[in-house]
Amino acid sequence: MTNFTKLPAILLLADGTVFYGKAAGKIGTTTGEICFNTGMTGYQEIFTDPSYFGQIMVTTNAHIGNYGIQADEVESDNIQIAGLVCKNYNIAYSRKSATESIQDYFQEQNIVSISDIDTRQLVRHIRDKGAMNAIISSEITDIEELKAKLAAVPSMDGLELSSQVSTKETYFFGDENASKKVAVLDLGVKKNILRNFSERDVYAKVFPAKTSFKEMEEFAPDGYFISNGPGDPSAMPYAVATVKEILAADKPMFGICLGHQLLALANDIPTKKMHNGHRGLNHPVKNIIKNHCEVTSQNHGFGVVPDAVRASDKVEITHINLNDQSIEGIRVKGKKAFSVQYHPESSPGPHDSRYLFDDFVEMIG
Repeated sequence: MTNFTKLPAILLLADGTVFYGKAAGKIGTTTGEICFNTGMTGYQEIFTDPSYFGQIMVTTNAHIGNYGIQADEVESDNIQIAGLVCKNYNIAYSRKSATESIQDYFQEQNIVSISDIDTRQLVRHIRDKGAMNAIISSEITDIEELKAKLAAVPSMDGLELSSQVSTKETYFFGDENASKKVAVLDLGVKKNILRNFSERDVYAKVFPAKTSFKEMEEFAPDGYFISNGPGDPSAMPYAVATVKEILAADKPMFGICLGHQLLALANDIPTKKMHNGHRGLNHPVKNIIKNHCEVTSQNHGFGVVPDAVRASDKVEITHINLNDQSIEGIRVKGKKAFSVQYHPESSPGPHDSRYLFDDFVEMIG
C-alpha cells in the first residue's frame, strides 16, 4: 500500500465559497462541475460511470474507500470523474477480494481529490444554490489564483462531452450466436447495460457517438439502443438527427438517461439543466402504465421539460418521479420506441427496473 501523508487542500466553488481539507489521490489541481451522489455504496461504479465525465463528485456516505478496489466493479475502463470530495478517505480496506486501495487507484489514474470536508454542509449548500463549477487544489494555496483558474472553466450548460467518452472503434459484446442483435449508440455507455443485454440473449455491436444511422444499419440489427452519457443533450444535434432517422425507419428503440433526453428532443420536446440533478440509488418512480412504484438508481443533471412533454401529441408519459414530479419515462405514439431517465441496469442500486430490458427484448421479438 502506498505511503501517504495528508497535505492541506482547498475546494473553491464558483460562488466564492471555500472549504479547507486534506489532499487525497494525486497532488495537483482539478476542475469540473460539482455535484453529489446520495448512494451508500458502489463508489467504484460511480467513479467509472462515463456520465460523470467532467464532474467533481461529492459522496454523501461518510466513508469512501473502506472496502477497497476490485478490478471487475467498473462501468468503463477508466475513472471518469474529474475529482472526488469526501469526508473520510479510507486507504486501509476490509475486503479480502479487493486488489488495491483507493489511494493507489487514484494515483494510477491521476485523480486529484480532497477529504476531511464537512460534506453535509457542502451538500446542503449545493442543494440550495444549485450545481456549479468548482476547483480542488493541493498545490495552489492562493485563493485569487484559484478563482482565476476556475473562471476559465466552461459551464456544463451547452457542453458536448459524449464524443470524448465514446468508443473510438466499434466493438461487439455478447454471444455472436444470440437470437437477437442490437446496435448500441455509445454516448458513454455503462458496462452493466451491455451485460444486461447479453444476459437476455442479445448480441450487441457498440458504435462511436457520431456514427450514422446508415452505418449502423449495415449490422442489420433487430433494435437500437441509445445510451447514457455526459454533457448537455441540446448540444448534440448529430445524435438527435440519428434518433430521428431511427424513428423514421420505424425501428425498435430504447433509450436510457441521455438517450431519454435525445428521444424527447427528436420529438420536439426541449431539455433543460436541472437545479442540482438526481444522483443516487433511492429515487422513487411510479410506472403509470403498470400502476406500480420502483426504487431507482439515477444520475442526471439535465431533464426534459415536463410541460412540453404533457403538451406533446407525439409521446405519452410512462414514468413519473415521485419526489418532484419530473418526467422519468416516455414512449412514442405509433412507434416501437421508449425511454427512461433513470438507470434500470442499476449498478450500483436496486434491481426494481430491470424489467425494462425484458420489455425491449420482447418488443423486438
